[in-house]
Amino acid sequence: MIDFQYFETDKIKLDGNKKWLKDVIKKENNTLGELVYIFCNDDYLLEKNIKYLDHNTLTDVITFDYCLDNIISGDIFISIERVRENSVSYNVSFSEELNRVMVHGLLHLLKYNDKTEQQSKIMREKEDFYLQNKVDDIRR
Repeated sequence: MIDFQYFETDKIKLDGNKKWLKDVIKKENNTLGELVYIFCNDDYLLEKNIKYLDHNTLTDVITFDYCLDNIISGDIFISIERVRENSVSYNVSFSEELNRVMVHGLLHLLKYNDKTEQQSKIMREKEDFYLQNKVDDIRR
């Protein structure tokens, strides 16, 4: 099950995202457990970042991993304020940046990391691959 929850923000149009995210999990040879996306503001996510990760910085996404073997479960918190700001900074649409952050959080649950330069490169390649797959599916 994939669920979308909103906290102090307008609801976001997420047509097709559930199927797309399920497809990502399947293509990575895993099974969907329970996956919840929580869309929130900077203050709320900063509070989580400080409380659970001891990081006093703004971020666009935090992933809490509850996976068991290849059953993918977790909570993915996304700051809509960060996504909006990043979309302007990177000169991409809000929906493109939101999709990138959504798949980025999911890739963490799929055991991809971005702590080193090499890991970040692999993560970006995976993001690009799955974003392109989403575009290809829409065109069909």
